[in-house]
Amino acid sequence: AAERDVSMVFQSYALFPHMSVLDNVSYGPQSMKKTRAEAEAMAADKLKMLGLSGLEKRLPSELSGGQQQRVALARALVLEPAVLLFDEPLSNLDAKLRRRVRQEIRELQQSLSLTVLYVTHDQSEALAVSDRIIVMDGGRIAQQGTPHQLYREPAGRFMADFIGDANLVDGELVRDGDGSLRFAAAGVAVPVQAASAAPGKATLALRPHRLHLVAPAQALLQGTCKRADYLGSHLEVLVDSPWGELLLFAEAEVPAPAAGEVLGVAFAPGDAIVLPR
Repeated sequence: AAERDVSMVFQSYALFPHMSVLDNVSYGPQSMKKTRAEAEAMAADKLKMLGLSGLEKRLPSELSGGQQQRVALARALVLEPAVLLFDEPLSNLDAKLRRRVRQEIRELQQSLSLTVLYVTHDQSEALAVSDRIIVMDGGRIAQQGTPHQLYREPAGRFMADFIGDANLVDGELVRDGDGSLRFAAAGVAVPVQAASAAPGKATLALRPHRLHLVAPAQALLQGTCKRADYLGSHLEVLVDSPWGELLLFAEAEVPAPAAGEVLGVAFAPGDAIVLPR
């Protein structure tokens, strides 16, 4: 049986600075009337599980940020909770360490079959660790569902902008005589797919990785390069177009366009997300 219903991992870790790693982790069981020997045995087991064996005598100040995070996790797990609550647990870590620790948390959650409530403002982090996401807007639930549903099928403009990067364009949805749909804005109309959408005012959400640079003559939209940033894995290109500034991600091997260069932008009809307005 669980020793308590809920354990929490805090943003600041909240470790006792004057106590060793072992004492930090065994504090909870001792406070619940376990003997010191029993509590330390339980603590040692969780420290071993999290790869912290050999660090039992160190103080928190002698640990790296990732090690402190795992000590905080061990302190929560040692109570054998039914539910584990994480409150912004990775915000104090650098980007590379944050990615590694979130993978460890996900693997641990799955291996122990724990129910985890994970509070974060980092959208990528939420997508990576979750089976189901609830997005709050002004104290109300804006949308809930799987990571795939929230990213591919946002319920509205707020969700499309909040989960992942998106270019948002306001315009008009037009249904042709053959039943096909076109989205029109600023004098440019493009084919789109939206089975349940009704003609009228609409917003088009375009994910940057779904936009492609093509020859201007083959483009749905033409514009000029405002900026192209090399990020190692890809290029971030900002295109000044009739639909405003559009951010797109291009392959890193593609020569970076120069500022002011005329560019063509294309996307598949099914890759544009049509939102009611």
